[in-house]
Amino acid sequence: MSENKVDAVVIGAGPVGLACALEIQRQGLTVAVVDKGALVNSIVGYPTQMEFFSTPELLEIGGYPFPMASYKPHREDALDYYQRVAATEKLNLRLYEKVIGLRGQVGDFVVETTKGEIAARTVVVATGFFDVPNKMGIPGEDLPHVNHYYKEPYAHANQDVVVVGAKNSSAKAALALTRAGARVTLVVRGPAVADTVKYWIRPDLINRIAEGRITAYFNTSIDAITHHTVAVTTPEGPRILAADYVYALTGYQPDYSLLIDALALPLDENDAAKPPIFDTTTHETARPGVYVAGTVCGGLATSRWFIENGRHHAQLIAAALALKTQPQIA
Repeated sequence: MSENKVDAVVIGAGPVGLACALEIQRQGLTVAVVDKGALVNSIVGYPTQMEFFSTPELLEIGGYPFPMASYKPHREDALDYYQRVAATEKLNLRLYEKVIGLRGQVGDFVVETTKGEIAARTVVVATGFFDVPNKMGIPGEDLPHVNHYYKEPYAHANQDVVVVGAKNSSAKAALALTRAGARVTLVVRGPAVADTVKYWIRPDLINRIAEGRITAYFNTSIDAITHHTVAVTTPEGPRILAADYVYALTGYQPDYSLLIDALALPLDENDAAKPPIFDTTTHETARPGVYVAGTVCGGLATSRWFIENGRHHAQLIAAALALKTQPQIA
């Protein structure tokens, strides 16, 4: 175990986790940021050259400007921005280190990781939701040519590719794959392309379907995946679709094994989304001394919080931690 106890351990080195860490540090407190992957690991996993829906000022943290020549930043712009903020603030980053347990109580926690232990007075959980895909629960889902994450289209030229889903990520993937020379089939559980697809993407997808460049099956469920096919049930009956590759872009959820098993956070069972129970004024959970920030606050309702609104949790938490920890270290 580290001999030095930090005032806070922030779990998650995404934009909201970094915002929490820098705001806590600005209160004169010591903080360590732990992440099982890279710095802003979720953004690293986003599609190449993905364009954010938000404008730069809505992604800013810590008051650092996000200068852009274009209207909306891309994945690579955000990676550079957040790295520069972390470096400028000299944040204590412990990357590729997974949290596996938490023992103790407020003022005297021990955060257990795959690389050792960290003594801490408080803990902030800002782990997002991108690391755990919603599984379809069908035979063949774990085959090597089935992927819950889309990166770029170029490897799929002249291939039959099945894309599952009809929200923003599925729509953008289907369009990019088509333009890169793939034969795309879109499988949608609902009756149409979702109304929540961004206004400049949805007409493009609908028009590509109408002209026949993308084949789409609506009100359709997937029954099984083999090495070269996908079996589906359509309103007209069962069909077998050719599939050299499958992108099952069915959404993601928080890591409940971390929240429940490792951190022992009580959940709100009266909410269908099962978010952690927390005080909305301080973001302290029902486990005293443990706080939540960002998307994880919404549980399964991953659209409740984004970088844009979740980053403001950092100031609430930092103020609460200053009150809680400073008397102990005075």
